[in-house]
This record gives sequence, structure tokens and C-alpha cells, in this order.
Amino acid sequence: MVRRLEAAGFRAWPATSTFFDGTWAVRLTTSFPAKRLNSVNPLDRSDDNRLDERIEAARLRFAEVGRPLLFRQSPLCSPRLAAYLDEAGWSRFGESVVYMADLATIDLDPGVDRIPIHDGQRYLEASLIVHERPASLRPGLEEVLNSIRPPAAFFIREDEAGVPLAVALAITDNDLAGILDVAVVPAARRRGMARDLVTTALRHTMHRGARTGWLQVEADNEAGLSLYRKLGFREAYRYVYRAPPGVAV
Repeated sequence: MVRRLEAAGFRAWPATSTFFDGTWAVRLTTSFPAKRLNSVNPLDRSDDNRLDERIEAARLRFAEVGRPLLFRQSPLCSPRLAAYLDEAGWSRFGESVVYMADLATIDLDPGVDRIPIHDGQRYLEASLIVHERPASLRPGLEEVLNSIRPPAAFFIREDEAGVPLAVALAITDNDLAGILDVAVVPAARRRGMARDLVTTALRHTMHRGARTGWLQVEADNEAGLSLYRKLGFREAYRYVYRAPPGVAV
């Protein structure tokens, strides 16, 4: 299941380019700085030969595009590689929890079913506003959204003046439903908007044949963790990012 969810995550939030060194997926996106899109992702616990050589090759590849070398360490990472990074003094940060749930058993209480919008440009602008991203990231985020291949559904909550208050993105990948980009503006939090959008998005994916939901949230996001637990999601696994000594991300 970890392998399936990792693959689904790559498809749901695609990098501009992905290179493979053995089973290490080297993902790079020069137009958007998200860690998931700019990291080395080891995908086989037995793939740990020539570590010095391969890490240096990855460093050079990242340096060519002006990105710091990051590893994304999931349960698929070789224990020997993880120990190597520990001994070399690589930092650990950005721990995230991947949750999953059987959609037939979790609490998707019947609320107001919101129809997803079909205007990707409108969602792009709303996401920039709600996440408080700078306008300079517009082209990069647009590239990411346009590169998503599985069916995507965009959800927005707005105030009476049409100002975006919350966003969520649902990806239906065969029987898997991924919920991404969930955010609520600070002034509108604690009003149930996140729950409303997430449950609406999940019901939408069920209508499209999804049976298992998945999402990921940073481990220090207590509000997000609480929401997903209450809905009935359970922890599937965790991952953490690793950076070389002296590299601040």
C-alpha cells in the first residue's frame, strides 16, 4: 500500500521532470519550489549501493537548476541509506503523515454537495490567495495543475463578495482518491470549511468509483490531524525530508 500511495502521490502532484537512478526517483521542478517536487525519493529498501557516488551525482543535478539537494525519506528508503544520512549529519525536517481510509466506512455526513468548478484558472487564482503564495509562483503552480493526468476536481469556498476563503483539490486515480492543496484563510478558520470541502470532495470521488481515500498533512498541523482522525482516517505511514549539513530550507 505504501508503494501504491507513493505512486499515486507522484501522479497527483507531478514534477516537471523525474529521473531514475536505480529505484531512486529524482524529482525536479524549477518553476515551483515545493519540497515534494524537488527531492530524491528512494523507493526500494534494498537499493543502497554506491551511496557516495549516487548522492554526489544527485547533488550536481540539483545544483545545475539552482535547487538544494533534498532526500524524502519514506518507509521505502533503505535503512542503510537512512543511517548514512544520520552519520553524515543530514538534518530532518518537514515530517508529514500520510492518512488513508475506506470511503465506505468513514464519516462523510450528507451536507451540501458542492459541484466542483471546471475553471482551472479560477482555482489557480483562489489557491494562490488562500495559501498566501506570492504572484511569482503563479506560472509554476499553473504548470503543476496542468500536468495532472488523473481526473481532477477543484473546490472553492468564497464569501458573498466572491473572495476565496478555502480550497481543496480531489484526484480520482482508479480506486484511489487523493485530497490535496487543502487550505482555509486564517480569518475563516474554525468554521467547518475544511471539513465541508474535504467531505464534499471525497463524496465526489466516490461517485467516480474511488474506494480508498488518502491525504497527507504535516505532523505539526494539529488542526489538520484532528480533522482527519475525526473523519475516520488512520495513519498509513510517515515521511521526512533530509538536507545536507549547512543547508537551510
